[in-house]
Amino acid sequence: MKYGFVIPVYRHGSTLEAVVKSLLSFNFPIIVVDDGNDEKNRALITEVAEKYPLITLVTRKKNGGKGRAMVAGVRKAHEMGLTHILQLDSDGQHDAGKAEHFFKVSQENPDAIICGYPEYDADAPKSRVNGRKFANGWIHIVTLSRDIKDAMIGFRIYPVEAYIKMLRRTPYIDSRMGFDIEVLVRQFWQGVRIISEPVKVYYPADGISNYNYFTDSIRVSWVYTRLCFELIFRFPVLLFRKIKKRSEKK
Repeated sequence: MKYGFVIPVYRHGSTLEAVVKSLLSFNFPIIVVDDGNDEKNRALITEVAEKYPLITLVTRKKNGGKGRAMVAGVRKAHEMGLTHILQLDSDGQHDAGKAEHFFKVSQENPDAIICGYPEYDADAPKSRVNGRKFANGWIHIVTLSRDIKDAMIGFRIYPVEAYIKMLRRTPYIDSRMGFDIEVLVRQFWQGVRIISEPVKVYYPADGISNYNYFTDSIRVSWVYTRLCFELIFRFPVLLFRKIKKRSEKK
């Protein structure tokens, strides 16, 4: 098992180094994806990449959204021979100290996705918290399961081969804020087991958010709409899997 990190970066060049520093002790490859940043952020990203030998920099000329950045990062991980990657955001919102625990769970369950679910601090915006509750209600519908506690957090370990397989099978995946949801659902449909583990999420007062409440909420709603329509055809298989799982527990 060969682990690494994938960090998509857009408008967070100033916080990238702190995130990278928190990961150096693992001595794993760190794939940083510059998703079409402006000159100022690109310079900051390049400076960090040149400073730390563990970093492999993937540069996209135009901003394509988190989805395209993650696909580029995972393809690079596959090319490098990594078997698992831990995805995390570049803004420092995730408690990177949880990475060690996530790797341990992954080693015990090498075929599973280890997906974080947020433990909020007292300053977490109520709009974010309540919005996620609504969005995650739909995840239980399209998977016929409660295995996924949160489908939007960007802190998770993926088996690379299953990820690549999903990309080959899927002609279209949302490229922006619906991406994390859709990738998780499609791999669950593919038969990949999901293990949910808590991770602290921080919302600094001066933090830069790439989430647009209007346009991205529409995109997330559209993702769930597409998945619900596709669920009609997948329902028998998922129902059979659910019944089988329950019988095995008895």
